[in-house]
Amino acid sequence: MTISEISRRGDGIAKIDGFVIFVAGAKQGWQGRIKVTQVANRFATGTVMGGTEGMPSGSEGHASESEESGV
Repeated sequence: MTISEISRRGDGIAKIDGFVIFVAGAKQGWQGRIKVTQVANRFATGTVMGGTEGMPSGSEGHASESEESGV
């Protein structure tokens, strides 16, 4: 995933085919794995699992369920 922008609340925003995923703690430009934690009709929320840029400390090296399922 790539965080393309930041929400008003400060969460990172990633999109898959136009579906919005809010990622707490991610910064714009961050790339890596996320774990989707909650799904609603119009958006989802997730957490950082590992990545390359702007990654919060202590979040590296874990595979995510969403990545395994192709999300």
